[in-house]
Amino acid sequence: MTLFAAARLPREILFGKGQCHALAAIAGRYGRRAFICTDERLAGTSEFIEMLDGLKAARIDTLVYDRTLPDVPRDSVGACIAEAKGFRPDMVIGIGGGSCLDMAKCAGLLISHGGKLQDYYGEFKVPGPALPLIAVPTTAGTGSEVTPVAVISDPERTLKVGISSPHLIAAVALCDPDLTASCPPSLTAIAGADALTHAIEAFTAAKRGTDPDLPQRHVFIGKSAMTDHFALLAIRLLGRSLEAACRDGSNEDARADVMMGALAAGCAFGTAGTAAAHAVQYPVGALTHTPHGLGVATMLPYVMRYNLAAATAEIAEIGSAFGLAGHNGNPAALAEATIDEIARLFAAIGITRTLAELGLPADKIDWTAEQALGIDRLIKNNPRPFDIAAMRNLIRAAYEGDMGASAM
Repeated sequence: MTLFAAARLPREILFGKGQCHALAAIAGRYGRRAFICTDERLAGTSEFIEMLDGLKAARIDTLVYDRTLPDVPRDSVGACIAEAKGFRPDMVIGIGGGSCLDMAKCAGLLISHGGKLQDYYGEFKVPGPALPLIAVPTTAGTGSEVTPVAVISDPERTLKVGISSPHLIAAVALCDPDLTASCPPSLTAIAGADALTHAIEAFTAAKRGTDPDLPQRHVFIGKSAMTDHFALLAIRLLGRSLEAACRDGSNEDARADVMMGALAAGCAFGTAGTAAAHAVQYPVGALTHTPHGLGVATMLPYVMRYNLAAATAEIAEIGSAFGLAGHNGNPAALAEATIDEIARLFAAIGITRTLAELGLPADKIDWTAEQALGIDRLIKNNPRPFDIAAMRNLIRAAYEGDMGASAM
């Protein structure tokens, strides 16, 4: 078989304890005026103030927008860039969780190219490079610091929408696990489960072939040799340390593993894409207003069970990366044990077990199935195909907590 690989990544990725102290030196390479996107809570922390003071000491002028909201409401981006245009920044710095990083991507896009955010929905709609972005994550989950996508909520649409373009990839991802130390256990769990779902869906994604036009027509192109490398690294790190980080937030080694796991998962799915768990979460999240990471993680064991017939070898390899042993070299038995271990881990860190517990109304199961099946960029990435009957069955199984039924 012909070896195929693809990856789109930042120019520079810096990871490690204390790396946030390099922000001023990094920013100085991109100019003297930095527009910073963050949120109100983070803007008042000592860590943020220290980074801001470092920029000022390096004679970098700064303008801070600290009103980023969860899920980046479309119209809030207009308010953000209205402040930035008169400032004429040389770069944008996103500091915070995934929404802060996505706001920074959107700000850089509109400052550079103008128009409305709606002009760029979908893939490859961004016409050229945007302002350099330095992404400084303070949670370990979304992987937005390395991905080519920004997700926003549009009041005219039921589901959240994405802007996907290599031009949205940060110039620099600056990842310091110390910045996650204040994350409470619930946020650590939801963000980490999101990252593990990214990694597993990227690793089990469909192989889409070696057509040279594929990466030129699509941002997310299925699994490859290179994305598999990142996905397995993420799975190994998150498997060994996510539960520990949730149990004891002061465990620096666990925090570092989880942040590196989220980063590696972003490197994987930023090219490979995600699949059915994410497709279902879009309508479920719209109805329940629950965190994205909680929704995708709730779905993941059921989706893995559905995919078992088409991805036994890959799921067994995930089990090996998790450190599962035994099963007499039987990949099918190891794959079954892997799904059980994912379900156990998620239960241990407080992830909701069913869509009913997540708040999905019973009378919205069919609507959810129809909406999920319509998200073609995710559904075509799933290793086992779907029709509407299979999708309804999967969602009903996840609603009722029937793992066995999800495989049908």
